[in-house]
Amino acid sequence: MGRSSVQAVSEPAEAGIDRVALGQAIRSLRKAQAKTLADLASATGRSVSFISQLERGNAESTISDLRRLANTLGVPLNWFLMSEFKPAEEVGHIVRAASRRKLETETDGLVEEVLSPSTNTGGVFVTFLSTIAPGALLAEPIERDTEEEGYVVKGELELWIEDQASLLTAGDSFRIDGQPYRWVNRGETEAVVVWVVSSPTKHQNSR
Repeated sequence: MGRSSVQAVSEPAEAGIDRVALGQAIRSLRKAQAKTLADLASATGRSVSFISQLERGNAESTISDLRRLANTLGVPLNWFLMSEFKPAEEVGHIVRAASRRKLETETDGLVEEVLSPSTNTGGVFVTFLSTIAPGALLAEPIERDTEEEGYVVKGELELWIEDQASLLTAGDSFRIDGQPYRWVNRGETEAVVVWVVSSPTKHQNSR
């Protein structure tokens, strides 16, 4: 048998990873999900100070840390490891189509990819690309303390904001200001939607 798994997960994971890019990836996803530093600290068994330093690129994480973060944030472990393949000059600025990070979702027929390189410069918003299969639906309304805007690239989407239903087609856009919403794709082709989600902090300050 090779090296102990226990030993491996307790060793630093940073050898081939850009710490700044890793920190930006963690911060970006945390803000998009309206989670706090304390939430991540609790999930990893680390201190709030450690998570803050990790997001700034000033702390070393272990594979065990990253696995717990991935579980908490609903992404595969390699979501955090892809940054090592990016040219240094592109980190935080460019996302190549082939390198988009995909989020794990609980909604059948929904594929979500992160378009934002990072939210390091102020953390104002994060942009996602959602591909929604015919018949897919978000059955339970989502309500979160963020401002969201979207643009339908192709297909159609029936969007409910509170009790108001609207049928959106390619070229239409929308805005959700903290209200509960749900959607369904009743069309025969997939719908592709670009979503822009604000940081919870920025949203609270704008009210």
